[in-house]
Amino acid sequence: MALLKSNRLISCLGSISPTLGSLSSRNSSWWGGVQMGPPDPILGVTEAFRRDTNPKKMNLGVGAYRDDQGKPFVLSSVRKAEAIIAAKQLDKEYLPIGGLGEFTKACAQLALGPENDILKSGRSITVQTISGTGSLSVGANFLSRFHGGSRDVYLPKPSWGNHTPIFRDAGMKLNAYRYYDQATCGFDFKGALEDIANIPEQSVILLHACAHNPTGVDPRPEQWKEMCEAVKKRNLLVFFDMAYQGFASGDIDRDAWAVRYFLEQGHNILLSQSFAKNMGLYGERAGGFTVVCNDADEAKRVESQLKILIRPIYSNPPMNGARIAATILNNADLRTLWLEEVHGMANRIIRMRERLAAGLKKEGSAHNWQHVTDQIGMFCFTGLKPEQVERVTKEFSVYLTKDGRISMAGVSSGNVDYLAHAIHTVTK
Repeated sequence: MALLKSNRLISCLGSISPTLGSLSSRNSSWWGGVQMGPPDPILGVTEAFRRDTNPKKMNLGVGAYRDDQGKPFVLSSVRKAEAIIAAKQLDKEYLPIGGLGEFTKACAQLALGPENDILKSGRSITVQTISGTGSLSVGANFLSRFHGGSRDVYLPKPSWGNHTPIFRDAGMKLNAYRYYDQATCGFDFKGALEDIANIPEQSVILLHACAHNPTGVDPRPEQWKEMCEAVKKRNLLVFFDMAYQGFASGDIDRDAWAVRYFLEQGHNILLSQSFAKNMGLYGERAGGFTVVCNDADEAKRVESQLKILIRPIYSNPPMNGARIAATILNNADLRTLWLEEVHGMANRIIRMRERLAAGLKKEGSAHNWQHVTDQIGMFCFTGLKPEQVERVTKEFSVYLTKDGRISMAGVSSGNVDYLAHAIHTVTK
């Protein structure tokens, strides 16, 4: 009897196996047209670095702060904020769609200044986002839906690599204006002004508030003023990306100067903020997106549409990073400590720039390396050509992106002289 049942089962399976095989074939073909995507240029550098066995190897690709021993750094102010939060034994309920109120308020005050009339009048709205990338994405999609002017967005050339897919995938039309001068490794001020003067009216222009990524090249205040006037003449909508407030110069007010000046001159800006760099909250994904409007009623309408936009994407932003940032910004003692720490981080980067330039001079380099100290923030555009990048990696195990950009956070007292020697060798 058991054998008969077994034979029937085999017969039954045999009769349906062609159907199963056909289904399997159909399923496997659904993704047959998916092509292998190119590797991420930054992650590719890191992977190659990990495979290298040279004890002197350097990873200058990743944009995350390291201390002078090359270790990830958690701020004392962050640790203390975490302890305060833990002691309160708070719940883990969903945040509102727009985020933690005490965070968004502090976020806007940090950028615009606590006594800013725009904040007092209620004519701006800030929502919490998934760090700076999420903020830009929310902003790009908001523009795509509601910007009544041109769908053109103008990015500096070059710009952060993620800007292009963020705006492109939101349906915006990408354009560029001149920014970096390869001949001087500095700001192409004349080229930027000429290009801005020819941007179609009501287009969107993206500006890096400070510590331009990837070049480290920022306009001087007097240049910002001329750019502001040129942008106003063309009636352009300004979108500021401010990922490094405090981390660039060590001064939160100095790093926000351009944003505040444009507001003083009457620009109703869009603003993205991130607390990854200046608080070391890389994995916490704490950020903000601000829209400055004509009046409080317009701000309320914009807020309602931002919530509608956010709801189907991620519904609610993450809680922990916002709590940490809000605790630091709203606690006088922790805020003072944080300002000291972010100043210290910025100063370490500045010292490494100075030591690298001095090391190159000591090596006997005939090149002008003034741009290394003129640039600011985490990244430095060295001016190395692709073939020189290839040599410095192959011969010295110094890993960086092909455009010659290095993360100064990966430079320390223990390896800066080695880096100077390596760069001099491939450039002499």
